Amino acid sequence: MEVKNSFLSFCACKGIRKCFLCENNAGNTNRSVAKQSSYYEGMETYIYCQDCEKAWSDLNTLSSHPEHSGQSINFPGILIMNNFITEEEEQKLVQEIDEIPWVDSQSGRRKQDFGPKVNFKKKKLKLQVFSGLAPFSRLLIDSIKQIEKLKDFIPVEQCQLEYVPERGSAIDPHFDDFWLWGEHLVTLNLVSGTYLSMTHDDKPGVLVLVPMDRRSLITVFGPSRYEWKHGIRREDIRERRLAITFREFTPEFLPGGKQEELGEKVIQTALTFEGISVASYEHGLNVS
Repeated sequence: MEVKNSFLSFCACKGIRKCFLCENNAGNTNRSVAKQSSYYEGMETYIYCQDCEKAWSDLNTLSSHPEHSGQSINFPGILIMNNFITEEEEQKLVQEIDEIPWVDSQSGRRKQDFGPKVNFKKKKLKLQVFSGLAPFSRLLIDSIKQIEKLKDFIPVEQCQLEYVPERGSAIDPHFDDFWLWGEHLVTLNLVSGTYLSMTHDDKPGVLVLVPMDRRSLITVFGPSRYEWKHGIRREDIRERRLAITFREFTPEFLPGGKQEELGEKVIQTALTFEGISVASYEHGLNVS
């Protein structure tokens, strides 16, 4: 499939974040995956099984449920809906996404943002460039809200991310912001599968891999949202991967919260589904 908006000749990495391009520019031409993932080296690895809400040390054990082998740890807070969309729906989504201008992001990724501009340090939102969620996402949200766990989910931010092995795309272990973004992080996985890598500051040396198959929808909530950091390892990106992530507000921006008025404005704008990506506004990119 042809991909529009080819890679630029520079990267957007800052601080400790790196991709193959900036590593090579720094004189490092060794693309050894092992050396790029030193954070995870030596960790005891488990794989998550949704059927029993446990993670198992035998990485080949998923297909044998309930007859697992190896050690296990309880791992609540993950909901996976496999084959959430059809192949035809996926193809149409990818085509529509690739019609939107991409901008470079850190760690070898590209992104498209549909959401209010946020200053997390100052805890401020700017709505001037926010025109709503992407038009193609209306049907997705309708389908997501049919899931009992997500029937009250109100998305206010949408982000598309592209991962490719040629750039060493990855994302370091992190928490999504707790002031602004609510409990449920909802991601649709497109084009290829990968693993969500989960780590815990109080459990050093433990890595839980959560399978994210192609066309699956994954929701992170509860302990997996608030206690475990999530990331994507470089070695787990074997082909081009697209992710559509939707986020909701915290109670501070909902009815009864101290910023409910602002929250209502954002929600009303988001659910028009008339959005143009933030970068298209800010950089004057072609959005026709």
